[in-house]
Amino acid sequence: MNSRNIVRLFMTTLLVGGVTAGIVGFIARWDQFAPLFTSFDLGEILSTFIWMFGVGLIFSVISQAGYFAYLTIHRFGLGIFKSVKLWNAVQIMLILFVLFDLVYLRFVTFADGEGIGSYLALALFLLVVGLVTAYVKMKQTNKQAFIPALFFMTVVTTLEWVPVLRVNNEEWLYFMLFPLLACNAYQLLILNKLIERSKLELESKRSEKQQAAKLGTKKKVKVK
Repeated sequence: MNSRNIVRLFMTTLLVGGVTAGIVGFIARWDQFAPLFTSFDLGEILSTFIWMFGVGLIFSVISQAGYFAYLTIHRFGLGIFKSVKLWNAVQIMLILFVLFDLVYLRFVTFADGEGIGSYLALALFLLVVGLVTAYVKMKQTNKQAFIPALFFMTVVTTLEWVPVLRVNNEEWLYFMLFPLLACNAYQLLILNKLIERSKLELESKRSEKQQAAKLGTKKKVKVK
């Protein structure tokens, strides 16, 4: 992928994270922000949105760091295990392990007389989003992309989410989760398109150089 499309990926992912955080922030903390809308305080609404948009940019940077780290880890995994099937099996085990810990450890640490249902529901939501994204990725590319995509959407998202998971503030849980999911899914699904675009741009530049070289050769022949 050329530098132009790398910058495009970075900037558009920033935008996805910022906008998602701005929208989800109002929804997650609606009890606090509802009076702003009922009173039509546009200045306060705009300043609040800008603040949440800025926080979303930070979430987006975390997401992008996680994505490029996973691309590196994926290559190492393929190199170490020497088999796609074996590496996929390892990833499935890690997915199950992380989802179990996401439910069990949070329940043991934070539950105060409440049931396990809410903790289980959050992990299931993460899994469902991961399955849907992985399915779309598989349709875009091939069957081999399903497990890596699911691993990224579940395991890597959970690792990126750890700072808020440790605090267990419900508003911040959703405020960070949705921008991370949006950014991770966006990067996962847009990468192949940007790679194809980079190839087309490279081929176009090569053809232009070849045509320019041919024209230059013809001009030299005419001069002689």
